Amino acid sequence: MKTTKILSLALLSWLFLGCSTETKKEEASQEAPAVAVREKWTAEKANEWYDAQPWLVGCNFLPSTASNQLEMWQAETFDTATIKRELGWAAGLGMNTVRVYLHDLLYEQDSTGFYGRMETFLDIAASHNIKPLFVLFDSVWDPFPKLGTQRTPTPHVHNAGWVQSPGKEALLDAAQHPRLQNYVRGVVGRFATDSRILAWDVWNEPENPNKSAYGDVEIPEKEQVVLPLLKDAFNAARSVNPSQPLTAGVWRDDWSEESKLTPVNKLMLDESDVVSFHSYDAPEEFEKRVNWLKPLGRPLICTEYMARGNKSTFESTLPIARKYRVAAYNWGLVDGKSQTIYPWDSWKKKYTAEPRLWFHDIFRKDGTPYKASETEFIKKIISEN
Repeated sequence: MKTTKILSLALLSWLFLGCSTETKKEEASQEAPAVAVREKWTAEKANEWYDAQPWLVGCNFLPSTASNQLEMWQAETFDTATIKRELGWAAGLGMNTVRVYLHDLLYEQDSTGFYGRMETFLDIAASHNIKPLFVLFDSVWDPFPKLGTQRTPTPHVHNAGWVQSPGKEALLDAAQHPRLQNYVRGVVGRFATDSRILAWDVWNEPENPNKSAYGDVEIPEKEQVVLPLLKDAFNAARSVNPSQPLTAGVWRDDWSEESKLTPVNKLMLDESDVVSFHSYDAPEEFEKRVNWLKPLGRPLICTEYMARGNKSTFESTLPIARKYRVAAYNWGLVDGKSQTIYPWDSWKKKYTAEPRLWFHDIFRKDGTPYKASETEFIKKIISEN
């Protein structure tokens, strides 16, 4: 009899708890209905967003005390004093945006701390009326990133300390691919409605072979390896419903018509809410590429330009960008540990002192401009818009 009572009580308890749990599940689903994952923006929505922006002019930003993304963001070397000072110099030129690289290993190391430093950076940028365009992944330069103290860059070599994200090992290891998607969902999701952020650049130059610097250790068929991961990265970013647009920039080959697009270029253009591209070329080539992309009917953002030795200058490029209302981000702000005043050929050709003609960057470490006439031009063209 006692056993029967115990079983009956247990059965009643199970039924009650089961119904209670189901009821709670129903209530929870009623209180928080699932939000549909947003589609790629229509051209109309993208242009409506862009029309609400000023003419966007800025730079690719790395504080002069950092050699790469890890050194910029890791807790031990996160240099807020330098960031404040140097973003102030950008704002003094009239710049209203900066392009800034993140790294998947920072999220893996300490996502909470990383979020906190991003918050600090966003506060500093907002105090200067600057909106960042954050880059999630990057396939350029060193394919072997490591957390911790970063190596001292080889002197006089362009971007000698910069690292890829994800690195070669993660690209080739399918077991790590879910981690990369979690990073995208985590970071974009955390800041999905943050009005301080302009946009997300999903992957910088994803198929770059890095022949001049790391060709002997790079993935031979890199484009084939990266292509599905690039699609996954767009899907992961879009899955958390960001209020900001997504993009990834075409940077080489012919984009003049769809039949000429490489698989990576086609994917980037197909997936981007707003269209972005790179051009370190003379003005006539820059304008030609703008006209290649105009028929897409979406806002255009040049996320990299300005290489003085290539005849890509502020004076030659910004008037064309203004004419077509193309957003423009030059490479570099302050001569520092990135060493991008040296040209790309510094990986093969030996330099022993500051080049007469700076390749990138605008200011010396003390805030004086490399070329006063150049900074005056930048201020003038932005203020006249």
